Amino acid sequence: MLRVIDTETCDLQGGIVEIASVDVVDGQIVNPMSHLVRPDRPISPQAMAIHHITEAMVAHQPWIEEIVPHYYGSNWYVAHNASFDRRVLPEMPGEWICTMKLARRLWPGIKYSNMALYKSRKLSVQTPAGLHHHRALYDCYITAALLIDIMQVSGWTPDQMATVTGRPALLTTFTFGKYRGKAVSEIADRDPGYLRWLFNNLERMSPELRLTLKHYLGEE
Repeated sequence: MLRVIDTETCDLQGGIVEIASVDVVDGQIVNPMSHLVRPDRPISPQAMAIHHITEAMVAHQPWIEEIVPHYYGSNWYVAHNASFDRRVLPEMPGEWICTMKLARRLWPGIKYSNMALYKSRKLSVQTPAGLHHHRALYDCYITAALLIDIMQVSGWTPDQMATVTGRPALLTTFTFGKYRGKAVSEIADRDPGYLRWLFNNLERMSPELRLTLKHYLGEE
């Protein structure tokens, strides 16, 4: 059993307002759970515009520390961009698997949001009535469908997926600097000197950025 988990937050730094999960067992999506959560900070207008969870909806809900034990019980926790959910959640007793990193390994050069992958892979799943993208339980169903597809295509076991998750993955777009939002492959062709400059001058960089620069500079 793999437990797919998702959180909605007050902002990019955290402050959980909703948590949800579904289990994937023998290729089937079962056991949906979801809870609204009282956050430890105000909900930013930007976040509220995305998930539509208001202060009034969570004002009298339990704290995340009271809720999170409901989500224990799996050896593996799966999330899309798992580093974010792992960071904002209290420590979970299991290993993490990231469907975004797995998708990057399987299908290089495409868009990697969970909805973009869901559409490009032509997946189909029955989502909960009354919910929408960026509500935690809805997104769990989307990520679970993606996880099932990844397992069918790759043949990876949960342990193998956890191992792949733990390795750096190639970045597809720049998230900073003058080429923010541009494809790394495009800039590698158009301005390889910029990649060389980054590699030689950034004192601190993520393992993913280092791997990406070395790949496009031919230094792997």
